[in-house]
Amino acid sequence: MSTPILEMKNITKTFPGVVALNNVSFQVEEREIHCLVGENGAGKSTLMKVLSGVHGHGEYTGEIVFAGKTQAFRNIADSEKAGIAIIYQELALVPEMTVYENIFLGHEVGNGFTVDWNETIKKADEMLKRVRLTVNPALKVRDLGVGKQQLIEIAKALSRDVKLLILDEPTAALNEDDCENLLSLLRGLKEHGVTCVLISHKLKEVIKIADTVTVLRDGQTICTLSARRGEVSEGVLIKHMVGREIDNIYPKRKHVRSEETMLEVKDWTAFDPKLGRTILKDINFRVKKGEIVGFAGLMGSGRTELAKSIFGNPDGFTIHGELHLKGERKHFAHPREAIDSAVAYATEDRKRNGLILIQDVKQNITLANLREISRRGIMNANAEVKVANEYKDALSIKTPSLEQTVSNLSGGNQQKVSVAKWLFVKPQVLILDEPTRGIDVGAKYEIYTIMNRLVEQGMSIIMISSELPEILGMSDRIYVVSSGRIAGEVPTEEATQEKIMQLATS
Repeated sequence: MSTPILEMKNITKTFPGVVALNNVSFQVEEREIHCLVGENGAGKSTLMKVLSGVHGHGEYTGEIVFAGKTQAFRNIADSEKAGIAIIYQELALVPEMTVYENIFLGHEVGNGFTVDWNETIKKADEMLKRVRLTVNPALKVRDLGVGKQQLIEIAKALSRDVKLLILDEPTAALNEDDCENLLSLLRGLKEHGVTCVLISHKLKEVIKIADTVTVLRDGQTICTLSARRGEVSEGVLIKHMVGREIDNIYPKRKHVRSEETMLEVKDWTAFDPKLGRTILKDINFRVKKGEIVGFAGLMGSGRTELAKSIFGNPDGFTIHGELHLKGERKHFAHPREAIDSAVAYATEDRKRNGLILIQDVKQNITLANLREISRRGIMNANAEVKVANEYKDALSIKTPSLEQTVSNLSGGNQQKVSVAKWLFVKPQVLILDEPTRGIDVGAKYEIYTIMNRLVEQGMSIIMISSELPEILGMSDRIYVVSSGRIAGEVPTEEATQEKIMQLATS
């Protein structure tokens, strides 16, 4: 066994009303890829924030030993000096700055008074080669895709001579090719002496890359498993994560679909004036009452743009085509008109566009339908609490109270709040864009169960997802989007991942 590069001993961290970490111990061997898994709210990100100095010394109890020395990191700068770098799911790059400016932001190359830009570009090019990324370092970050931006974050970390690299859900927003490229890069970094801690909810990814896996549950260390000894499997991880076995991640439901068409889109074309090009072309599809229709496709294929163009067109596309709701032709010029017609859209980016993070649970749940709990423009506070409690119970939202700020909830519970917000508008058609992105297997199962219950009650759901097993496991029918067009419609019983990918790349 190699030497431990990191030992975290008996770490306890509390927030008002919540024990986030309870006597957690965590050890990482040198030159290994160590995966940290657990349900949302298990304490994974909090543990890494303690390690990286976000929660500084004195804000927690316990001991951190890194590179053989007891550490007292007061802030992120202290942990970076020691050789620790953390990359979050929400990338911390400056879009308007160039690649080379981002890589050396905060530790510019120069003599302390002036920046040597030629040397900066040269060193940036070296870092890009190290992460196997071929881009012009003078490009602005905004012009690059998410996968390339992720690699630039890693290049930025490596430019600081990192010994321990922490990645928090690095593949949540990546397509399969970018995911595989990132995992391959991490293996290469390990061979060159960089130790990695990877937080991920994608268990197949964990099994593929991990040397060791530590499971947290409810703020406590449950177990550490060795992949080398064959202790890591999907079933074992799920059992330790959720405290019980889940035989079928995609729960069965009673199929009660009718032949009534709830939503139909005909010859739908959208032009984006900002990009100066057509982004959707001749889209045709239908959704029947009581069914889940899956929309698959690569990132950038137009799935989200299609959803937004239907839901009141908030991005201002120029639209041509027809939209029919229960046989009646509609034109939604604003999301409010879509909501009033019982169409709702839960965005893929719950933190930026789906929720108001600084507000509490009850305020977020009632946000899209304040008229329901108001009279003559005055909101009824008691009615707001009653409604929020009903949805909290119905969706099993775990929160200390309805007054808890949403930013303090786990990702899975934030997603449930986002769904609750749209259920309160009582939609007949619900569009769910990446409904389980960044949440754990237990929370996914709960979201799937909620979806099944809604369609059994007659709701129609459009589910956009980048996870093909999710598309296959939950959909009644599947549309594949490629380059702004419908590349094909596939009945679930005939669908395979290979067939969907073939259509997606056509």
